[in-house]
Amino acid sequence: MESKLIFCETEEISLLPLYVTTIGFWEHQPEMERPAGFPDYQLHQVLEGKGELILGDKRYIVEPGDVFFLFPDIKHAYAPISQHWKLSWVSFSGREAGGMLLYAGIRESGLGRLSDHQLMKPLEKMLLMPNGNDLEENLERSKLLYALLLDLKHLLSAPANEKDEMERIKPVLQHIELNLHRPLALKELADVASVSPQYLCRLFRRTMHERPVTYINKQRINRSKQLMFSGREKKIYEIAEQAGFENTSYFCAVFKRVTGMKPEEFKQLHGLA
Repeated sequence: MESKLIFCETEEISLLPLYVTTIGFWEHQPEMERPAGFPDYQLHQVLEGKGELILGDKRYIVEPGDVFFLFPDIKHAYAPISQHWKLSWVSFSGREAGGMLLYAGIRESGLGRLSDHQLMKPLEKMLLMPNGNDLEENLERSKLLYALLLDLKHLLSAPANEKDEMERIKPVLQHIELNLHRPLALKELADVASVSPQYLCRLFRRTMHERPVTYINKQRINRSKQLMFSGREKKIYEIAEQAGFENTSYFCAVFKRVTGMKPEEFKQLHGLA
């Protein structure tokens, strides 16, 4: 593929929650310095060679398999440090752009590592599209951008310590799933993972981003919804008991906190009453 740069017409698509502004590919990326940053979000994928990315007082070496993200108006610079530095990129904007990156775990300008070094498929499709600039083509690019950002969460490699922690907590999650119908003490869960209750709480916060009791209650609410569907004749207290709640009032309070409505309202809304 030869170097290319496509400027997308944004006037007709700027009302979309997410849209592409530029797409590009460099056979050899030149040095770039932006003291005032760039007006849009940018995602760069390194395909060959090595370069240096500078964000504030931090410097990163970026090579094949790396992606780097640049948020709007953030000072940055990047430059090749090998004879050839091959990059592809997409710039984008829209009211949901930041939220889509946040879904993938990207909260600020920085570096990520892909589990596969091949050019990401949606980005490749964008680059291989005709260089036209009509509405239909720009809509297709925005669809591909949405697919790219949606897949990004799974394409990015988790840090080694995060993978280890996720593996450690998997037996606990399986134990919870199999025993939702009865009380589950924190010590019991900690014993499954062979850790202390305090460490298990920290593990949950780092991997599941919530406390064990919050996670368990959400799983029990999901179970209660299934019970409402499979046993429409069941009373609320029966559903609460079978979902693992010892107190019906507590079940109703948790159900409303999680779903925003009472169990009876949920059943009526879905035609299960």
